[in-house]
Amino acid sequence: MNRKFLLSVIVLMTIVLTMSFAGGQGEQASGEPQAQSQIVIYNSYMSDPAPRKADAELVQRFQDQNPGVQVIHSTVAHEDFKQAIRAYLTSSTPPDVMTWFAGNRARFFIDKGLIMDISDVWQNQGWNDSFPKGFRALSTVDGKQYFLPATWYWWAVYYSKSTFAKYNIDVPRTWDEFLAVCDKLKANGVTPITIGTKYRWTAAAWFDYLNMRVNGPEFHINLMLGKEHYNDPRVLKVFTDYWAPLINKGYFIKDPASYAWAEAIPFMTNGQAGMYLMGDFIRDSFPKEKLDDLGFFRFPIIDPGVPVGEDAPTDGYFIAADSVHPELAKTLLAYFGSAEAQEYMAQELGRLVTNRKVPNSIFNENQKKGMELIDGADYVAQFYDRDTTPEMADRGMNGFMEFWSDPSKAKAILDRLEATRAELFTE
Repeated sequence: MNRKFLLSVIVLMTIVLTMSFAGGQGEQASGEPQAQSQIVIYNSYMSDPAPRKADAELVQRFQDQNPGVQVIHSTVAHEDFKQAIRAYLTSSTPPDVMTWFAGNRARFFIDKGLIMDISDVWQNQGWNDSFPKGFRALSTVDGKQYFLPATWYWWAVYYSKSTFAKYNIDVPRTWDEFLAVCDKLKANGVTPITIGTKYRWTAAAWFDYLNMRVNGPEFHINLMLGKEHYNDPRVLKVFTDYWAPLINKGYFIKDPASYAWAEAIPFMTNGQAGMYLMGDFIRDSFPKEKLDDLGFFRFPIIDPGVPVGEDAPTDGYFIAADSVHPELAKTLLAYFGSAEAQEYMAQELGRLVTNRKVPNSIFNENQKKGMELIDGADYVAQFYDRDTTPEMADRGMNGFMEFWSDPSKAKAILDRLEATRAELFTE
């Protein structure tokens, strides 16, 4: 069966199902009035076996606590959901609650008025106090909350503890200390930083962090939203004053484009390299027998006067602006954001969660350290290809790779990226 046709059928069935529960239930066949049905429609992309099972259990727990409410729960394959969501949101009767990604992926629909303001839920549930400020900022547009962040993972600079110990190196906190670490490693025949750029997103991480550390997370996010210019002198400064010296001084492994991200890990484990800027999923590909040697630290602070931004890709939930059952949708969302629900997801799936009322005792030491890192952030970004549009991300990552090959082309690359930004975004 044609994939597009199948996707259209999925969307149509969901909309028809929603409409069937949205109307026509206020009267019996005899014309006598009856109580309005307590129904809420929830569509989820948690389609892999373990998340799907946990998601279904979470819905059942909500219904057990709210026996008068029926949740019409539909699970759509992850990639199909990403294609179907626009049709869901622009229908006259969209699903009430949906899973989605934080950052630009949510902001795109918020700016179009397709996602409901849930500031009252945040206020009533006390999430302004129980969620870290970085996640509050991530969910807020023009002072109002539109998104419920639920699960996430952090990024950091990972390092070999044994290599640092061998050369008597302390974990750096500032940019100058970081450069000193790089110099010391290089002087001892160790490449300071490993990276595999065969898939371009690893290079994008360096831009994310350098731009946030130099110009602040607000400037960075506005650049991602097309509100700032790529040929701004502040962006050029990131490339010429901070990123280019790392490349020109040989702080990265040679020919990183030959390696996928996981293929660059052995440089750390065999002592050839000392550090790796990566997400915590690095543990999944790190040799189990060497996991105890893997440490991490916050990407160094460049300007202490600049608010701290961190990359922590985050998934969560929202309510459609045209929800047919808005009050019940808010009740369901309140449960999804509760400490009880998030603790269940953390234990069942090993996810890091956003509600600080979930007891720390269920997490291991590395997870606790990751949570502290995010707790100390002023803003939580998602990642370059989540925070900007797909088209801009594609052109941008191509530019980063070209810069990696020849840092002297920084200005020409940024001029081209600015032309792309002007083409894709309206002022």
